[in-house]
Amino acid sequence: MDFNIDINAVTEWLLTNGTRVAAIIIGALIAIWVIRILVGKFKTKIGDPDRVNIERAKRTETLARIVETTFRVVILLAALLMVLKQVGIEIAPLLAGAGIVGLAVGFGAQSLVKDVIGGFFILLENHMNVGDIVSIAGSAGVVESINLRVTVLRDLEGRVHIVPNGEISVVTNMSKEYSQALVEIGVAYKEDVDEVIAVLEDIAEGMRNDGEFKNFILDPLEVLGLDSFGDSAVNIKVRLRTLPAKQWAVAREFR
Repeated sequence: MDFNIDINAVTEWLLTNGTRVAAIIIGALIAIWVIRILVGKFKTKIGDPDRVNIERAKRTETLARIVETTFRVVILLAALLMVLKQVGIEIAPLLAGAGIVGLAVGFGAQSLVKDVIGGFFILLENHMNVGDIVSIAGSAGVVESINLRVTVLRDLEGRVHIVPNGEISVVTNMSKEYSQALVEIGVAYKEDVDEVIAVLEDIAEGMRNDGEFKNFILDPLEVLGLDSFGDSAVNIKVRLRTLPAKQWAVAREFR
């Protein structure tokens, strides 16, 4: 076999096409870095929870991740096509072949298309955001990430659930805009219900003035009334409106 290498040709390629390849790669990395910086500044300015409400901050975080990922993929694909052209590989036949293969694979990729469409509408209609506590497709937990294909949840035991967006038909969001701490109190039949309710209202008001909980509780105690009658007590149901995802801490303290 002939392993002779034309040094002049290699040198010429490195000085021309090789330089362009290096410039393309460096340009792509710089573009990704710039996008990351811009997205970070956007999150800091628009989504700072100290300046705006929590819902807006979560929405900003979710969209920022989607935008950054989308731009990264587009930049890398564009850079790859440009590099292939510089090394002498014709792009047009590759694109045509990809179209044919894509058409053939498309019949077996209906679930993927369904996932992407589902993810698009989840983001468009703002069903949930990163940081929300939700129940979807039989799994519940904190939303760690959302993209066009899957939603990732982490439950109380630390288990990660990866749910294809196409399988999400109902979203139960337990932390959107506000939450409700629902508490049922048993009152012995011999006690005066009105006096007990007055005590409960005093407790709730004390929590609203407490340094730890005053920022969690949004409204005064709401007494829903007598809920049921037990063997030895009547059950009174009350609730407190709280910041998103703070209902459990407030309910534990109230009890």
